[in-house]
Amino acid sequence: MATSLWILSFSLLFFSTSADIHMMTNEIGKAMFSKAGELGVPVGFMCMKGLNLHISEIEELCTKCPSTVVLLDHLGFCKPPTNDEENQAFSNLLKLSRFPQVYVKFSALFRVSRKPPPYQDLAPLLSQLVSSYGANRLMWGSDFPYVVPESGYKGGKESVSGIAGEIPLSSSELEWIMGRTALELFKGQWLPS
Repeated sequence: MATSLWILSFSLLFFSTSADIHMMTNEIGKAMFSKAGELGVPVGFMCMKGLNLHISEIEELCTKCPSTVVLLDHLGFCKPPTNDEENQAFSNLLKLSRFPQVYVKFSALFRVSRKPPPYQDLAPLLSQLVSSYGANRLMWGSDFPYVVPESGYKGGKESVSGIAGEIPLSSSELEWIMGRTALELFKGQWLPS
């Protein structure tokens, strides 16, 4: 029988001020992050207001708790850079690859692309992510149900193949991104072992 899939999500809308009580690296945040690692529960970060606001805390937590798996949702909300701040955010995302426990979700493409489907402006970002992280630390996600009015589930999924063809990715790399990374990361969580 399959077990439940658990992911602890740090809501970065809550952790958005500089007051210590609201920092992810306060005593409670560190304890939760550490315990998640002990329990084998990945921690998801949804950086809706931008990765740059939280990069130092994410780095600190990853340094102190190397056994805690981190999932950065929606490319850390990094869009194809058009200014210095956006370049810095994407650079920070790439630098997080130095922590082997960090994974990036190539997800909710409609949220991070500046173009309509098939989101071809994301090809350079995916190429750099594969170079920095490797395809085995990237995973596609649809952002269902929000993807439905944007491109539909099928359209969102097909966009990744189109983007991959622009780079190009090997069929093995695409396989990792489209499901194998998630199957390995959550081994035994979805299907009977």
